[in-house]
Amino acid sequence: MRTKVTKAIFPVAGLGTRFLPATKSVPKEIMTLVDRPLIQYAIDEARAAGIKEFIFVTSRGKGALEDYFDLAPQLENELRKSGKTELLEILKSTNMESGAIAYIRQHKALGLGHAVWCARRLIGNEPFAVMLPDDVIAAEKPCLQQMVEAYQEHGGSMVAAMEVPQDKTSAYGVLDVKDEIGDLVGVKGMVEKPKAGDAPSNLAVIGRYILTPDVLKNLNKMKQGAGGEIQLTDAIAQEITEGRDVFGMRFKGQRFDCGSKAGFLQATVAFGLAREELRDDLRTYLQELMAVDQAAQ
Repeated sequence: MRTKVTKAIFPVAGLGTRFLPATKSVPKEIMTLVDRPLIQYAIDEARAAGIKEFIFVTSRGKGALEDYFDLAPQLENELRKSGKTELLEILKSTNMESGAIAYIRQHKALGLGHAVWCARRLIGNEPFAVMLPDDVIAAEKPCLQQMVEAYQEHGGSMVAAMEVPQDKTSAYGVLDVKDEIGDLVGVKGMVEKPKAGDAPSNLAVIGRYILTPDVLKNLNKMKQGAGGEIQLTDAIAQEITEGRDVFGMRFKGQRFDCGSKAGFLQATVAFGLAREELRDDLRTYLQELMAVDQAAQ
């Protein structure tokens, strides 16, 4: 019986410079997609996958992120007095139990691998998940839940993977595929941000991982990789070198890169259209907008 995955690391120490000036005072993870902050989508996905302990790797200026998950007694009382029970329930869904969240500081921006390594003492000798809130995934069954179920069957370390155009592979960690097992691929190598034409496939790693504690041991060596940063991809690739299984999972769902402005806008439209109370007005507006644009051409 494999140890259940109950801990997840959320690396949220980045400055969010692509969203300045908004991120001058608001952490990127608190920016709202329709009416929920990015971090809430990640938390909800983690909860659905059975995660019980949430580890945030933060940096200076992330106080609003910590406050978001705290109780808001005054606001709750006002909603209760006003009889706004639906809003009260929505608000309560954002609260986290005492002790469920831990915050670790990453004092220097040394890469994703370093951010994960910062949480090593809270992980101990257990398998764990890593979730990047910038990657928002719309799926009937949450992406991490798909991965946890596959992990229970196959073990090893696992990364979420999606096909990308060949000319975009230099922006991702890319898998060198050994074999295919349904939605899983066995991995014989991983390359972080390969140069154009050097990618071993077009199967790119996105921000969901289930990792064994051996990956933390690899990160202890603290070797700098692509871009002079400590790359998580390199630590996972070391697992393959040492003869342990690494899988890529072709998850079912649509991924939005909310770390970019275009991706954030695309996600806003997609999630807005998915909401019954917003769908009709938003669709009508988009149709009118397209008609005006086409007429102008």
